[in-house]
Amino acid sequence: MAAANTVKKLQDEVTCSICLEYFNDPVALDCDHSFCRACITQSWGGLTTDVSCPQCRRTFAQGNLRPNRQLRSFVDMARELQSQAGREPASGRLCEKHQEPLKLFCREDEIPICVVCDRSKGHRGHTVIPAEEAVEEFQEKLQAQLKTLRAEREKLLGLKVSREETSQKYLKRTQVERQKIVAEFQQLRQFLEKQERFLLAQLQKLDKELVRLQTDTVTKLSEQISRLSKRIRELEGKCQKPASEFLQDVRSTLSRCEEGQAQQPEEMAPQLEEQVRGFSQKVIVLSETLREFKANVILDPDTAHPQLVLSEDGKRVRLGNTRQPLPDIRERFDSVSCVLGREGFTSGRHYWEVEVGDGQYWAVGVARESVKRKGGISLSPKEGIWAVGWWGGQFRALTDPRTPLPLSPPSRIRVYLDCDWGLVTFIDAAAKASIFTFPPGSLPGERIRPWIRMRGTDTELRLCP
Repeated sequence: MAAANTVKKLQDEVTCSICLEYFNDPVALDCDHSFCRACITQSWGGLTTDVSCPQCRRTFAQGNLRPNRQLRSFVDMARELQSQAGREPASGRLCEKHQEPLKLFCREDEIPICVVCDRSKGHRGHTVIPAEEAVEEFQEKLQAQLKTLRAEREKLLGLKVSREETSQKYLKRTQVERQKIVAEFQQLRQFLEKQERFLLAQLQKLDKELVRLQTDTVTKLSEQISRLSKRIRELEGKCQKPASEFLQDVRSTLSRCEEGQAQQPEEMAPQLEEQVRGFSQKVIVLSETLREFKANVILDPDTAHPQLVLSEDGKRVRLGNTRQPLPDIRERFDSVSCVLGREGFTSGRHYWEVEVGDGQYWAVGVARESVKRKGGISLSPKEGIWAVGWWGGQFRALTDPRTPLPLSPPSRIRVYLDCDWGLVTFIDAAAKASIFTFPPGSLPGERIRPWIRMRGTDTELRLCP
């Protein structure tokens, strides 16, 4: 009995916890748990990083699999013991009552019996078949059940792998969203800090102006108080003189007093109220700018070159093979395949994103309202265009001369427009990495509109919602 328990323990130790069979090509993880190489590889679904042990759930940065040769030797020993157990005569295979071999099987009682039991009163009228037939019959049923259970286990293993992959995918997405949130709020903080410095500097100027006005007012009032005090002393001395002296030059004294009436200085309140109201309005504008920071850009079909094909919602554009029969109106580009956004901006800070995918021959950016629409156009700030573009296998900023960009063009570009500071910045929207910035003061003080140019018929650009 003790030997049987030892064999059972050995079999348990050499059984894979995933497939519940003897280990096949056993490998060990860094946590010292072992599995079949095929089982753990299927459990990880081909991943080599961010994997975990199915038994203790410990996570590893890299899936290192070490062959467990010692465990493989134990597996071979267990198989040999099992084989020897199958070749040895089975103990306890005699009928306890008659000490005869159990060569028959009673269907009704579902127990093995001997030939003496078959003739006894207890099994009279029962269906009795040879034990070999019963084994074969039940083996088929058990094998069918075993097949079903294994299929169910494989299904659950696949579901487990799928759920783990889905969980990892969502964890990576939440990490990306976390990075986006951090980047967005960092940009907002920088913008607010810049606005704070600007408004505080303006308030400091106002403080200095108020101090100057206060000093001037106090000085003027002090001078007038001094003059009035002198007139009062003169009149008081006049009133104390005898009648003959009092009446002497009395009219001249009255005239000097009337001419020396004090002039009150201008009120400070209206001017102060106007200045403070101005700063309140700036704060309100700043709040509105933050709420309307992201622009909903829609392309303007009246400006689109006849060869450009726009979607109905104005969010997609591609270059067709032929020119469309469109009216040649003043707003439309007729030589260079460009299109403007429907809305323009004169103040505030705005951004929008353009999905360029892996397309070729395009440019995105902004243009001033008065940009040239007819004939050839020089794509540069001098012409009123601030953009980046990809064609001829080169990614460049459309400066004059062109500025080669060290990065490959991203699949989605974010265009930042700061009208108040007169600058435009291009960002890799996915990586949150800066691409190029036209410096402050580059843009003119006029209406600025989103701008796109297409040159390849196999490319479609999309304005992200």
